Amino acid sequence: MMSVVIYHNPRCSKSRQTLQLIEEKGVAPEVVLYLENPPSMEELKDILDKLGLAPRKLLRKKEAAECGLNDDNLSDDAVIAGMVANPRAIERPIVVKGDKAVLGRPPENVLDLI
Repeated sequence: MMSVVIYHNPRCSKSRQTLQLIEEKGVAPEVVLYLENPPSMEELKDILDKLGLAPRKLLRKKEAAECGLNDDNLSDDAVIAGMVANPRAIERPIVVKGDKAVLGRPPENVLDLI
């Protein structure tokens, strides 16, 4: 069985609900506390590809503004670099399995993945 990875923030209720839902389905995911261990540029690019999202679509609005990542003149690479440097700006939770990923907003989004 392919492993499931959740980029998790335990202080976020949606992230906790998503993790609980995954575990209730009998899956023991690898939990990445992305605020402590942010993904690298390459890892985040890979996640974005799996999500099928442009970098700006993975930004949390308030945190992006606080970090200066809401500037429309920033390139995609600059936005990704900003998310790596400021992981609070990354929308959460992200669940990855194989070559696919989903945002756990709402948590039920992960059901098709697992």
